Amino acid sequence: MQITIPKPAEAVLRRLEEQGFEAYVVGGCVRDAMLGRMPEDWDITTSATPEEIKKSFHSTVDTGIQHGTVTVLIGGEPFEVTTYRLDGEYEDGRHPKKVAFTASLAEDLRRRDFTINAMAYHPERGLVDLYGGLTDLREKRIRCVGCAEERFGEDALRILRALRFASQLDFEIEEQTRQAIRKLAGTLGKISAERIQKELTLLLLGKGCWKIREAWEDGVTAVVLPELNAMMKTPQNNPHHCFCVGEHCIHSMETVRLPEDSHYQAKEALITENGEQNRIESREQMEKWQKQDRIVLKWAMLLHDVGKTRTRTSDEHGIDHFYAHAEVGAKMAWDILHRLKFDNYTCETVTKLVRYHDDAFRLTEQGMRRTIHRVGEDLLPLLFQVNEADIAAQNPELAAGKYKDLEAARELYQRVLAAGDALTIKDLAVTGYDLMELGVPQGRQIGRILSELLEQVLEEPERNEREWLLSYAREVIKML
Repeated sequence: MQITIPKPAEAVLRRLEEQGFEAYVVGGCVRDAMLGRMPEDWDITTSATPEEIKKSFHSTVDTGIQHGTVTVLIGGEPFEVTTYRLDGEYEDGRHPKKVAFTASLAEDLRRRDFTINAMAYHPERGLVDLYGGLTDLREKRIRCVGCAEERFGEDALRILRALRFASQLDFEIEEQTRQAIRKLAGTLGKISAERIQKELTLLLLGKGCWKIREAWEDGVTAVVLPELNAMMKTPQNNPHHCFCVGEHCIHSMETVRLPEDSHYQAKEALITENGEQNRIESREQMEKWQKQDRIVLKWAMLLHDVGKTRTRTSDEHGIDHFYAHAEVGAKMAWDILHRLKFDNYTCETVTKLVRYHDDAFRLTEQGMRRTIHRVGEDLLPLLFQVNEADIAAQNPELAAGKYKDLEAARELYQRVLAAGDALTIKDLAVTGYDLMELGVPQGRQIGRILSELLEQVLEEPERNEREWLLSYAREVIKML
């Protein structure tokens, strides 16, 4: 089997060989190339020591030299080059106490986590596959190299990596590997929140994101996301639902999708029009927005009903109710995301979506203006996606009317935006400086008066005229 290696990566191999060393591309890039996917990075393993690597190239960076890794820059493009190595004893369930360099590629491959990541390739010598990685790729299987318990015992993070790869590639976890996950799930308590967050997020972004259910079955979420366990134990005896809370959230997470491209194109057009970025940079920004929104939407759907675990009540007919679960859930989601060390944007955006996901839309222009003001113009398209996925995971017999109302809300949103009505204080035809000229002292009173003016404008947009607003402001000032 042939792999096309990018010319800069091949140049690294050739240079090392010219200096008398072995060198192969290795790991994830080989796996992805075998699957017909474009690798994000091309990692290289070699018999050269770190010092010998550095002497072989003009431009290098000591990115992980204690573990044998040097980053080589070819035309400004980085390539991680790592010396063949043996890992010493793992003392903390995450990092080897020390590493030893070796001249054996076979020894280096033997220390790796999964067979599909333990393959190396050379343009002339072909594929080096000592542990059946190619067969596991063909049979869509995640299997540890050697003894699964030993691999997970060395590094507990590999437990989450197994689940993450199973989701990303839509593979199944081999039975002995899965048994080891169940046995050693508790050791994930040694892993940092940042590492857990990264792996869980990649799992949720994968096409097999439903495998978070397997993480629950195998005892993994009991350690890294115990709130999901409570959700899986919370029934919903209600005509609107056909799943327990946890299953409902998992199904909705599978279904959720990004807003239409027009949402991002409008943002891109605004940036380009303002001259803040050129066309290429704005495209990169658009892709960044989409990546952020995928993360936000996946986590929002997984957590949108987390508050139901603390608000469930049953009436005299045995029907379950979850009063104020959105407010309770927003607080819980905030705590979960902070515990997992998410960035502020993700914490705030997911929390808002959880808070507003159960609010009914008032299907009038006045109602939509108030909704946009309360939720936020940028957030509302994401909220629509949350609502759609939420409906998709409920009782299908009651879905038609809900979808109809949601579509009406989307149309109203577009109509209100097209009208250009004032939706925030900054859209008003007067400012705080105008109020100060009327004698209002600088401070909170200005904010309160502007909010009162906005209330009038949200109700009747035509009132957003300077003279009318100043006249109304004078009346408000008299009552202060």
